[in-house]
Amino acid sequence: MARTLLDLLYDEAPRADFDRLVEEAGDDPDARRSYDVALRLRELIARQRSREAELSALYDTASDLTAIRDVNAILSAIVRRARQLLKADMTYLSLNDEGEGASYMKVTDGALSAEFRTLRLPLGTGLLGLVAQTGAPYFTSDYQHDERFVHRRFVDDAVAGEGIRAILGVPLVVEGRVIGALLATHRTVRPFPPEEVSLLTSFAAHASVALENARLFADLDEANAQLRAQAEAVEEAARAHDQLTGLLLHRSTLAEVVAVLGEVLGGSRVAVLDADGHVLAGDAAPGPGPGRAALDQAVASGHSVELDDGYLAPALAGQEHLATVLVHGGPRLDRAGRRTLERGAIVAGLVLLFARSVDEAEERLGGALLTDLIEGSEADPARLRQRARSQRLRLDAGCVVAVAEVPTGERHRAARAAARLARAAEGLAVEHRGRPVLLVPAHDDAQAVGQRLRAALAEACGEPVTLGVAPGPRHPVDGALPAAYDEARRCLEALLALGRVGECADPAALGVTRLLLGTSGPGELDDFVARALGPVLDHDRRRGTDLVTTLEAWFAEGGRSRAAAERLHVHPNTVAQRLDRVTELLGARWREPDAALDLQLALRVARLRSQQPAD
Repeated sequence: MARTLLDLLYDEAPRADFDRLVEEAGDDPDARRSYDVALRLRELIARQRSREAELSALYDTASDLTAIRDVNAILSAIVRRARQLLKADMTYLSLNDEGEGASYMKVTDGALSAEFRTLRLPLGTGLLGLVAQTGAPYFTSDYQHDERFVHRRFVDDAVAGEGIRAILGVPLVVEGRVIGALLATHRTVRPFPPEEVSLLTSFAAHASVALENARLFADLDEANAQLRAQAEAVEEAARAHDQLTGLLLHRSTLAEVVAVLGEVLGGSRVAVLDADGHVLAGDAAPGPGPGRAALDQAVASGHSVELDDGYLAPALAGQEHLATVLVHGGPRLDRAGRRTLERGAIVAGLVLLFARSVDEAEERLGGALLTDLIEGSEADPARLRQRARSQRLRLDAGCVVAVAEVPTGERHRAARAAARLARAAEGLAVEHRGRPVLLVPAHDDAQAVGQRLRAALAEACGEPVTLGVAPGPRHPVDGALPAAYDEARRCLEALLALGRVGECADPAALGVTRLLLGTSGPGELDDFVARALGPVLDHDRRRGTDLVTTLEAWFAEGGRSRAAAERLHVHPNTVAQRLDRVTELLGARWREPDAALDLQLALRVARLRSQQPAD
């Protein structure tokens, strides 16, 4: 079975082949588990290939910006690649005509009608006109029925003629000015996930750079006719741009970006700072760094700002401030030099985005490995060790498993913080069943390691974090990790049941308490009450009767009906009739010792859940 599933994975077989194979295996549980693992691997491989295709397309587009001077060819390539990667039915790019107050089609890919390729939309009309007017991205899963947009008959007719339903649009921005929009459409109703919005935004950024380059070269031609010196300066800026863009093609580091930028800016000293002002690469100027006002001005405008002793330029991705490029200690920068600085900031931002993509891919692979380890779903230890080596996992001296409970609103932040902590400790982290799970080397006892992890996660979330920890095996890839994970999870459940939120505990600290409290949650208690008492509760709810109270009184009086009647202030015949009804609902065995014990426990749990004291 496993060998056949691997063959299907290798052959990139369709999902139906996997389904047919597991159906042929019948009720074999091993076959079902292998099938589930194979489907997860198939999905992971597909996502990885998709991400590689996205990055490759972005690299190809960046290469085009250095190799192609025909802006129409660049824009056509961008629109075509965007359609391929987003698997859209049609993509198109529009440019604004400010004099007319409209946005017109510049490039389309996948359009069926000539009318659509020549469409002009007044600014603010439809989704395209709204994006082109506001400079903000918009998307809709079903445009014709979306009342957020201003609908015009001739626009809706053109959209209907193309069969368009779902639309995603992002702005084209040059020097802080919206010059048009890039859109992707589908002819079926569907949502747009964040990664598709981000990808189309990246292509829009390349389109903006292409248009900006076209404008710069037009300026260059005009300046060359007027002044040779100025033309030479602009040519130098273009060469610097090509040199900086070439760094992207070779997947260079921030340090290499800093070195090249310092050279092309006449020996200036260059530093790249993160959004909080910490140095990521290069040599920052002495002192407190750029002022908040100058930084806000640069971020708002998207351009460089002159300081008392240098210049700064922001690296932006949409509305996200990725980093700041600071230049000091060099010659005064002319217009071309400041443009070069701004391009350097764009390159630095792209390097950071690419690095982030690589980190996210590693986190996904590490999370998949940890999931397989704690679920015991990977049966080949040799394969597990190979995957662990690829993640630079260092657990030969033992490990600690930690399971965290965080406030619902902080789960994403906690998951990111857990990934950073695990990566720094040469361990792994994953969000498993709604909770962050960490596997880290055991440099100390489990409780001490857990206290440090709890404190770090709480600081990252700004909220109390509850943590259950357990010592893991010396070699976690050999199949013993699921038991350690279960121990840590039971410790966490016990802490939550005891109301000890914001604490950390291991098995030694909780003893047998974790076995009593760590396995049954609200769902299990609900199931128990429903099985033992459900028909009676439903009867009381529907008929307005009081069978539950009668049962409580009957058990409290040791099964004596007359005493129960006195306790309830009713006639003994009433109690007898009610108990007969209970027998109809639960069957004759409810009075037997085992069934009666379950029924009394269910009554007690139901009473405690309702927070109403018994009479």
